[in-house]
Amino acid sequence: MARPKLAVFKFASCDGCQLSLLDAEDELLAVAEAVDIAYFLEARTQVSAGPYDVGLVEGSVTTQHDVERIKEIRKQCRFLVTIGACATSGGIQALRNWADVDDFIRRVYATPAYIHTLETSTPISDHVWVDFELRGCPISKNQLVELVSALLVGRKPRVPRHSVCVECKRRGTVCVAVAQGIACLGPVTQTGCGAICPSFNRECFGCFGPKEQPNLVGLTTWYQAQGVGRPQLVRLSRNFNGYAPEFRESSEALEGRQPRGQGPATPTGNGPAARSTPAPVG
Repeated sequence: MARPKLAVFKFASCDGCQLSLLDAEDELLAVAEAVDIAYFLEARTQVSAGPYDVGLVEGSVTTQHDVERIKEIRKQCRFLVTIGACATSGGIQALRNWADVDDFIRRVYATPAYIHTLETSTPISDHVWVDFELRGCPISKNQLVELVSALLVGRKPRVPRHSVCVECKRRGTVCVAVAQGIACLGPVTQTGCGAICPSFNRECFGCFGPKEQPNLVGLTTWYQAQGVGRPQLVRLSRNFNGYAPEFRESSEALEGRQPRGQGPATPTGNGPAARSTPAPVG
């Protein structure tokens, strides 16, 4: 029987999430035995035409060509999974969404007329239906292997949605917010990194995006009451996942802005919470 076909696609990103897949090493070999890696330009030049059983997409949509391309990819994939902060929330490049893109272009490029870009950097789910989101900057290779394994046997991936604070307690890390007064996003950020930054007396920067039922507005309001400056909290909220709806709401509230729309989403409701148990891809 033919093995399920896996494809990995790149949009606007740094390739870090694809490198996480390559860094899986022994686990990747097991995955490679179970699936046909049909399209993965980061790893091999040989490609096979679709349709594909599973498509992994890294990167955000930043050009009109991206919009057209992701729609074609969606047609070719039975399951479409976004991997990483860029694909799930627009990434660090979504900082352009609060600024004048034309001004950036004039300052950076010698010949601005050559640049054709959208005004915003948006997640894949703003443009096509996504079957599952795997967050992180970069993603956790263990979560990625769990995702592929789950799809192969037809069950919902077991990706934890609790906060980074749980990991700090498991590691025995003293809370930097309580003990040192450092504004930390750990209470509202989904686990996945192993709470690396707090273990080195640094704040959590929200690399894995919002946890289940976060309250960023409440958290940043509390930090303000403790004397943390508003500009610092805006910068903290607008990081790797700054354009995720919950993070965006928080930073715009800090600036006194009216919350903006989610963009040209078609359809709504994308995300892990909306997923049912998939049928096996094999």
